[in-house]
This record gives sequence, structure tokens and C-alpha cells, in this order.
Amino acid sequence: MAALAAAMSDTSRMKILCALMDGRAWTATELSAVAGIAASTASSHLSRLVKANLLICLSQGRHRYFRLSNNNIASLLEGMMGVTFQANNPARSKVPEELLTARTCYDHLAGDIAVKLYDSLVSNGWLENDGSDLTVQGKAKFLKLGIRLEVKTKRKKCCPCLDWSERKYHLGGFLGSSLLEFLETYNWIERVSGYREVTITPKGYQELNHHFQISK
Repeated sequence: MAALAAAMSDTSRMKILCALMDGRAWTATELSAVAGIAASTASSHLSRLVKANLLICLSQGRHRYFRLSNNNIASLLEGMMGVTFQANNPARSKVPEELLTARTCYDHLAGDIAVKLYDSLVSNGWLENDGSDLTVQGKAKFLKLGIRLEVKTKRKKCCPCLDWSERKYHLGGFLGSSLLEFLETYNWIERVSGYREVTITPKGYQELNHHFQISK
């Protein structure tokens, strides 16, 4: 927590961390561009973030890629962004509308649509009230849609993740990741390359309304 707070105290490092919240691996060149800093400066920041165990560096051939160390770092970052948002941006309208509607939170969906999905799962009796797992009916619903349920992993199967813009929960954990994968695979959503922004397709709105009673 202290290491993450220190990293977020610098604007350039904050931009780097925000970019990596899309769950993908980025090159140092790409991160320097998104942060608006020189490559040498970005390299210094990245080294510090790696030493703090906030990022990991992956080598593939001659290229090096950086990504967040794990889901816990992503969750902490999302939560601390919520505190920053609440303190510095009391007017919700100051946040870009496209990010308010839908965005990625590491490897799952966040934003207004994600919160509505979570609420729908609870109200339909498909998710336990504490968000720890799907109910029997919920598992049947996910299987019917074609959303993966079981994969050997040490991460939490399912958990509520506090959404920094909505101040309510969206679905995290392995099932949150499976849900995002499903939405993208079946063209309910489209991810904007290089950004956290997610666009809901016309088909997506139709299917969300049909299955989860979520309107545009």
C-alpha cells in the first residue's frame, strides 16, 4: 500500500499505472508516449515500479513488456483511484463520459454498465449477497450463456470490486474476468486499443437488456 501510494504521488507514474490497468503488457516506448515523457525518464520510472514489485517485466525476443504484477495490485490501484476521484473530482461530470459508461479494471469490466450487471445478478438471485460466488441459478445462467465457470486458479472465484466512479460494486475475481472475455468474444463490447475505454455495441445493448434487464 505504501509503495503504491508513493508511486501514485508522481503524475507520470500515475499515467503509466492507469494505462496498465487495461490488463495488457506495454512496451517502455508505448508507456513513455502515454505518459508524455522522454524514453529515458520512462525507463527510470519503470525501474522504480519494478523494484517496488508493482510491475513485472516480460522479455520476448528483443522486446521488453511491462504489466501490473498481479490482480491484488490492480484492485489496490482501483481502490486508491476511487479515493483520489472522490477528493479531487467531486463533480462526476468532469470524468470522460466514455469511461463512466464502461471501461476495463485490469481483467474485468468496470463503470456504469458493470455496476448495473452486478446489481442485476444480485436482484435476479444469481449472485450471493456477499458477492463471494454465484448461486445455483447463477451458475446455470452463466453456463447457458457460455461463460466459463471453472478453471484451476489460485485467485478468488468471485468477489465484489468497488467501482471508483459509481461508488458501488462491479464483479471481480475469476468470474469477472470470464464475463469480460465472454462480452468481447460475442461482440457485446469492443475494447478501444491502447485505452481502458470499452464501447457497448448495438448487439450488446440488445443482449444486456434481454438477459440482464439493462437499458441504454
